[in-house]
Amino acid sequence: MPFIPHTETDVKQMLASIGVSDIEALFDEIPAELRIGSLDKVPAGLNEMEVSRLLHERAAANPQSLCFIGAGAYEHHIPAAIWEIVTRGEFYSAYTPYQAEASQGTLQLIYEYQSMMAHLTGMEASNASLYDGASGLAEAVLMAVRANRKSKSKRILMPATVNPTYRNVAQTIVENQGITLETVDYRLDAGCIDVASLPAEPGDIAALVIPQPNYFGVLEDVNALTDWAHVHGALVIAVVNPTSLALLTPPGEWGEQGGGADIVCGEGQPLGVPLAGGGPYFGFMCCNLKHVRQMPGRIVGRTVDADGKPGFALTLQAREQHIRRSKATSNICTNQGLVVAAATIYMTLLGAQGLNSVATSSHLNTQALSEQLTAIDGVSAAFVSPTFHEFVIRLDGRKADAVLEALAAEGVLGGLNLTADYPELGEAILVCATETKSAEDLNSYREALTKVVATVKGGTA
Repeated sequence: MPFIPHTETDVKQMLASIGVSDIEALFDEIPAELRIGSLDKVPAGLNEMEVSRLLHERAAANPQSLCFIGAGAYEHHIPAAIWEIVTRGEFYSAYTPYQAEASQGTLQLIYEYQSMMAHLTGMEASNASLYDGASGLAEAVLMAVRANRKSKSKRILMPATVNPTYRNVAQTIVENQGITLETVDYRLDAGCIDVASLPAEPGDIAALVIPQPNYFGVLEDVNALTDWAHVHGALVIAVVNPTSLALLTPPGEWGEQGGGADIVCGEGQPLGVPLAGGGPYFGFMCCNLKHVRQMPGRIVGRTVDADGKPGFALTLQAREQHIRRSKATSNICTNQGLVVAAATIYMTLLGAQGLNSVATSSHLNTQALSEQLTAIDGVSAAFVSPTFHEFVIRLDGRKADAVLEALAAEGVLGGLNLTADYPELGEAILVCATETKSAEDLNSYREALTKVVATVKGGTA
């Protein structure tokens, strides 16, 4: 726990030194009408022993269930060495590397991270990460509007197959800047965008967002979508799962006519970051060099010092710059250093062959699980398209929430209920399987679901 060494006497002495009567006086510039007054609904503070006990009790309440939930947060095996290294003081307490001469270790790690992400995505440049995948998409939208000099509009085509949370966050961030996110529908039978249904004359658009794989786990026709966007003068924003890139064509190579995606973003959590009650996560962003000055966040470069020795320094800081703040490209003010360190070590330890093994095992497990579950009476596949490591099942005459609740009672977290975000699918569940699942795990899910669909009728068990 954090340790605050200041005694009440220390605090009084510091206040006296600056000529202030009490701590409240430090905030006297805040108008009275903006002050909240008392916090009646905030419980009284606990001491260290009570807080420790409370956290242990809450941790113990987490069920040790088989997890088949994905939807943007994925359970992968994390080698023990990763967080053993990351939690060393050199990484754990490292701060933003403003002073290169004092931050060579941190700067080199970020440089290595950027190099790996650029290679993985097939792009030319990477920043030093963003807050998370959702805000990364929002920043990519803002960047596309700035970077597309040929477009006079602020129209962004946003497929309904993009993660709903990402879409909501992007809408919240860009809506007051005159940017319009226009929904692109998907085929109900295939779960992906029908390129033929896109308008022949879409007008002036700044960018098209392409998820790969999409929220349903389905693979989009990225080559045709990329070519369509570029023909109509739009940039391509790729939203990708980094694990999938060990198998799939990287965004930098999308398009039969060449060119690839212009901006790539996504969530880096699959790269060595554990599921931890909602975070912390980190977003990644890569782009082509011609757009690099519009990219938010920091970029670390490799250089040489006055003696010709190699070193590292911040080369671009297009965020809330230390000077010329009014010309900043973004209010992103830090990178997620600790989790980026974990991702860098994860990619280093696994290498290309290890990443390919993780992606391949995840895909094979998903295919096997899909075959087992859809063989159950009352369960069917929602889409006919190929998938990566997620798929959607439909339930015949049974409520998805009731089925998931019953599965949880059997020790299986069976997936994510899609009915709120995609009511057109009916009672549907998004299911994920990664390399962490054994054949016995898949059989356990099948047996549990077979039992549940036989007992759950019309939403009740």
